[in-house]
Amino acid sequence: MSEAPDPRQIEELLLGGELRFTRVDAVKLAGVPEEFAQRLWRALGFPHLPDDTVAFTEGDVAALVKVAELRRAGILDEDIVLRMVRAVGQTMARLAKWQIDILVGALTDPLEPPDPETVQFILENAESHIADLEPLLVHAWRRQLSAAGTRALAASDDTSPGRVQAAVGFADMVAFTQTSRDLDERALAQLVERFEETASDVIAEHGGRLVKTLGDEVLFSAETPGLGAEIGLCVAEAVRADGEIPDVRVGMAYGPVLPLMGDVFGTTVNLASRLTAMARPGTALVDAGLAAELRGDGAYELARIARRRARGLGVVQPYVLRRSARSY
Repeated sequence: MSEAPDPRQIEELLLGGELRFTRVDAVKLAGVPEEFAQRLWRALGFPHLPDDTVAFTEGDVAALVKVAELRRAGILDEDIVLRMVRAVGQTMARLAKWQIDILVGALTDPLEPPDPETVQFILENAESHIADLEPLLVHAWRRQLSAAGTRALAASDDTSPGRVQAAVGFADMVAFTQTSRDLDERALAQLVERFEETASDVIAEHGGRLVKTLGDEVLFSAETPGLGAEIGLCVAEAVRADGEIPDVRVGMAYGPVLPLMGDVFGTTVNLASRLTAMARPGTALVDAGLAAELRGDGAYELARIARRRARGLGVVQPYVLRRSARSY
């Protein structure tokens, strides 16, 4: 059996440069205040290191200089720069862990620690693959930035400051707690990944936005009521057609939401969550606001059901959303 790779070798390979500088060295070379550098590194998710630890590359120094230039340009103040950096840091941390899990899981038993040979194999191929993936990463970011910017420009002007009108929905796997007891860890992980892939593909195909995944549940948003309704129904249909994923409950609402840190907040989101819990397996419930927007659309049928009490929201009027028989 080969020896475990040197952690320093791993770092230098993946960072694309030699670890040459301490934290103090990096701050001096970049010519930035130490307090700003510390805030920046915390925002990126980097741990605080002792003054004498050699852990920084020329790339780290260059990145520090670039961010400092953004601040000095005067277009963005320090707080906004750090918020932008924090968004990058948190997103990249999740992306990196996800990708490493995929690689290791594809080459070894995910329930066992990877053996040194597997790690060495990944490292030997990492440098070329990173170079290939970097342009894709930038391309995907620009594409998503374009889509987000377009949505922001198209947002309605008649909502409260900072809020936008949107259709939001949850799709929640039925009896997930019981299912998780019946499956081993590998099968459970595969089920969750299959569900998330199915839902995210449907949402992307119809031009919605996958806000976040919560294991057995996904939250999505759409710019228009009709688009939100179509996504909700299509997710339920795709899950049913898959045959290996438990049915989902879908709850949707339409109204003002507050976009913040890539998430959405507000009463509309809370209402969609409550409706999801009320829905029967394989069905979709919508609130009165979304139902009102969909009336007259021949593609859908709305059936009013008994009013329900929703925790924290009082009594609400749900509607069962179905496809119109004329649409088949």
